[in-house]
Amino acid sequence: MDLETLEEAYRSLLEAIGEDPNRQGLVRTPIRAARALEFLTNGYRQNLEDIVNDAVFDSDASEIILVKDIELYSLCEHHLLPFIGRAHVAYIPNGKVIGLSKVARIVDVFARRLQIQENLTTQIAESLMKCLEPSGVAVVVEAKHLCMMMRGVEKQNSVM
Repeated sequence: MDLETLEEAYRSLLEAIGEDPNRQGLVRTPIRAARALEFLTNGYRQNLEDIVNDAVFDSDASEIILVKDIELYSLCEHHLLPFIGRAHVAYIPNGKVIGLSKVARIVDVFARRLQIQENLTTQIAESLMKCLEPSGVAVVVEAKHLCMMMRGVEKQNSVM
């Protein structure tokens, strides 16, 4: 990620909306915004193998395993506005289980990218299928989309 290019882009954005990037409250905004975007998109710089990190274990478990209420935030790829919610991830083991914290980390890897909720849900499920080869996977993501709350239809209480 090129922070210098991002910083200059944010400076240009401020100028394009009629702001003075040199006024007191905005002097450091371009670099702050660049660093924030770097953090919010750090999923691009992570991969599944590093996240799972040998935390897949042999197991005789056969009952459904559910990890629910995994908090997440992401950026809508259409408007670059946040969506915030939670994921519920379940799988039926087929000889392997994964460390509990790794499920939340997998959610974060894909949430911290420019994203749409539908693809995020699919990517989480496909990752678990790849790592565990379970008998089944189910992923539900519930989120409030600021692009829907702050613009367009302006619906404050809608959850997808």
